[in-house]
Parts: sequence; C-alpha cells; structure tokens
Amino acid sequence: MSTPKIQSVRGMNDILPDEAEFWGLFEETVCSWLKSYGYRPIRLPVVEPTPLFKRAIGEVTDIVEKEMYSFVDSLNGEPLTLRPEGTAGCVRAVIQHNLLAQQPQRLYYLGQMFRHERPQKGRYRQFHQVGVESFGFAGPDIDAEQILMGARLWGDLGLDGISLQLNTLGQADERARHREELIAYFERNRQMLDDDACRRLHSNPLRILDSKNPALQDLILGAPRLIDHLGAASMAHFEGVQHVLRDAGVPFTINPRLVRGLDYYNLTVFEWVTDRLGAQGTVCAGGRYDGLVEQLGGKPAPACGFAMGVERLVGLLRDAGGETKGAAMDVYLVHQGHAASRLAVRVAEGLRDAGVDVLFHCGGGSFKSQMKKADASGATFAVIIGDDEAAVGEVALKPLRADEAPANKQKRVKVDDLADEIMRCLFDWEES
Repeated sequence: MSTPKIQSVRGMNDILPDEAEFWGLFEETVCSWLKSYGYRPIRLPVVEPTPLFKRAIGEVTDIVEKEMYSFVDSLNGEPLTLRPEGTAGCVRAVIQHNLLAQQPQRLYYLGQMFRHERPQKGRYRQFHQVGVESFGFAGPDIDAEQILMGARLWGDLGLDGISLQLNTLGQADERARHREELIAYFERNRQMLDDDACRRLHSNPLRILDSKNPALQDLILGAPRLIDHLGAASMAHFEGVQHVLRDAGVPFTINPRLVRGLDYYNLTVFEWVTDRLGAQGTVCAGGRYDGLVEQLGGKPAPACGFAMGVERLVGLLRDAGGETKGAAMDVYLVHQGHAASRLAVRVAEGLRDAGVDVLFHCGGGSFKSQMKKADASGATFAVIIGDDEAAVGEVALKPLRADEAPANKQKRVKVDDLADEIMRCLFDWEES
C-alpha cells in the first residue's frame, strides 16, 4: 500500500516558480512605486493577539464573527489569530514602538492574510496584500495622494478598465444620527430583510447597505443617505479630496452605498474596481481611520491607508498578456572533465562577480546532453569548458538564441576576457 499524499489546505495555494518569478517582478514594480512617494517598508507578524482584531475591526463584522483563524496558544493560553488584514497590526506596531513621537509616518507592507471563507477565483483563504498606511496627516491632501498613487500604479502596470468609486462616512456623531434613521427605515420594512440583514439591523445597520442580495437592492436604494447627515467640516474634507482628483484629471464616481467592511473607517473611503474579475471586482480599497490609533491605546492621531489584492492584480496582468516568466539567464555553463569542472566553478563565480547571471550545470553527463539542457534553459549563451580548454585557460562561448544573434558563432575566449566579451555582445544586441 502506497503512502497517501498530503495536499495543501483548500484555499491556500502554492505559487510555483514561473508564477513566483512573475510575482517578484510585480513586487519590484510596487516597491519602486511606493518609494517614489516616500513610503517606507515595515515587516509585521503574521500572528497577532485576537483582541487586537476584535477591538479594531469590530466584533459584529463577518471577519470577526465568521472568518478569522483563531486559536489558543497551548503554552500560555493566549488567544491568537492569523491576521485577516494588515492595518490593525500596523497601528499596533506604530503605538508599541512610538513611531509617531518625532514625525508623521508613511509605511507599507507586503504579505499573507488569512480568512476562513469559501474559496473562489480572486478570493482565497490565504491571500496576499500590499498595505499602505500613513499616520499624522489630517487634511484631505493625503487621502487624495493615496488615490492618485493607485491611478499611477495602474499606468505603470499597463492596466486599464479600473475605475474609482468614492464616498465619505463622516464622523462618529454624524454616523450616529444616520444610524438612527437607518434603523427606523429598515424596521418599517423588516419583512423585506433577509436573515443576515435582520441580524445586523441593530448591531451594524450600515453594513446592510453593502449587501449583495439582489432582493434587497431596491430597498437599499431608498434608504436614508449618510451624506445628507454630514456637517460642514466633513463635507469640506470630502470636497477637498474631490478637488485634488479633478485637478489631476482622475475620474471617479460617488457611490453613497460604499461603506467598507471594517468598523474603523471615517470620512473618505474609496475602492478601485474592475468588471474583469467576476464577482471579486475590487482590486484596491481603503480610506481614513482617524480614531483607530486612540482606540488601540495610542495618543490620538489621524490616519489613512489602503490595501491591494495581489492575486487579483496578478490575474489582471496575466489576462492583459503580461509576461509570466522572469528574464532568462545570461549563461548556462557546460563542463566535462576533472580539470574543466574545477575551472568551471571559478569561471561561474567570476562571471557572477561581474554581474552576469549563470546557471551552472550539475549532475554530469555528456556534452551533447548538457547542451540540450542549455538550449532548453532559455539562457542567452552557453559557456563550454572541457579539459582541453581548461589546460590553456580558455572557454568556448556559444550564443544560444539564434534569432537574437544570427551572425554570432561559437568562439574561443580567454577566461580573463570572458565577462567583458559577454557584456559586449549583450550591449551590441540591445543596440541593434
């Protein structure tokens, strides 16, 4: 009887080499883009105390009620949770390490998040996000900057068909007045509510507005609007964001039903959405959360941020014809014979010192079998070393991409001249 295979957990996917290389290129673009706006990296734990998320996200939310991977530490009994989102942990770190003592902060992080929900395209139990957070900026300019950042990234990635939805949630007292009207409205129409809406009616009625149940859409359209309850300061902040976006030529739609799924938001909220990913159309979302730092035990500080779904953006890039493999290696190093193999190691390291990428053949085999592997590797050159070449300090340099170098044929090159010759050939091909 054969040993049964162990499979990955459903909804937690392996990212295999070709795809991982593509992810790496995507992450390089993202990190360069964030640096251009002055955001600095922070690395956060995957596991946090469970009370952090209950206090930050809100106990009456789908995430806390249904989706968190929570457990008790068997050593000390501490309740812990695999992070379902990144903002709470970032705020915790800012407070714990007193990062706001000297200056405002612009921070970003990349990594896995975990939610226990039904896996589907673009929505997995382990998923990856790029999170962007700013602390200490109170005006609408930082909200607008973060939205403009998204617009620039879509251009950098060559993505189109992503549109911006915008709303404001006002301040706590304004939401309280709207909440009372909302409850009264839904109470009058209670017979039309589904079970989920009835459960949320008194605990979190704003979330009913975000329901995807088709039977509730007409009722939701007729519900009292939060924007009608906003005071002058909240409206001025919202108009300030819109003013910057219009000046920058970024189109947007005001969506009064955009409320976000987390309790900590206030004032500006936004989503970048596409119709090219089916039901999971949001690729980037965020907004302002001015009360969260104090709510988690820090001194009051304004804050604003957003998160991007890596799987969804990578899916869009792939559908748009993005390259799914990284750049080919420069050299495949073929060698046979005792003296040749000893020299080959030194040649490979010398080329790497010069900035040349080298795939070193391991496992022996004839020159013919090694050359087949060199051809299949996608490398630009084969560097071939036998004992005869090793005896005189030379190698054979053979271009492998005939379409790129039709006029170049195999040649003998001194070991000391090899790196320069490879660089010269690469430069000549790029120029031609």
